[in-house]
Amino acid sequence: MAEAVSSLHDARKRAITAQRHREEQATSCSIFCTITNTHQAQSSGAHEKSPINAAAPTTANRTLRRLPNASYRPREYLTEAEIERLIDAARKRGRNSTRDVAAILLAYRHGLRAAELCSLRWSQVDLRHGRLHVNRAKGGIESVHPLHGPELRALRPLQGQSPYVFITEAGTPVTTAWFLRMVQRTGRAAKLPFPVHPHMLRHSTGYKLANDGQDTRSLAHYLGHRSLQSTARYTALAPGRFAKFWKD
Repeated sequence: MAEAVSSLHDARKRAITAQRHREEQATSCSIFCTITNTHQAQSSGAHEKSPINAAAPTTANRTLRRLPNASYRPREYLTEAEIERLIDAARKRGRNSTRDVAAILLAYRHGLRAAELCSLRWSQVDLRHGRLHVNRAKGGIESVHPLHGPELRALRPLQGQSPYVFITEAGTPVTTAWFLRMVQRTGRAAKLPFPVHPHMLRHSTGYKLANDGQDTRSLAHYLGHRSLQSTARYTALAPGRFAKFWKD
């Protein structure tokens, strides 16, 4: 009888000890989970608030978000004086200055995109009669432009064996990446007040001709625009239309 009572008492003690052990484990797990969740929440909040992470690549496309053009430069065109500074800087840069000057001049005078300039062939150039057949990219309208003295003088020294007008020292056609680097470096050498890129030369063409009073339709054909809406941005910038607003 005494042994049975003792055995029952021991079993009860073991049950109580096991219950306490389970309660201690549950408490420890609860504390650990709380600390872990708090740490993860804080890390997530810091990650979201960090200014660096605001521009970090997204998991959707792995690309950086680009800011608006106004964040990099105050306008998307160059004035005539700034074009002259750019050409003067190109004339003083390196052993390929003749090619670089001609590239900038033609892109500006004829509103050429980078791809249109780099693919330009001598079969499109008529130096004798002063004509340039412009093949437009992006489904633009082809046209024939007159070539004037400055362009003719810039192009003649480039004549050679290649069918392409603008070539590298190895004799291969230049690329749009080359044109981008060349214009950017020349812009820095010219000490222009903001970074420049090749397409600004095309915008400068539209701005200059609109400022000269050329009508919108002729300007659209010159730039290869199929829609007048694409050309209206230049006429909207022309200050000449406001010339008679104030008569002092």
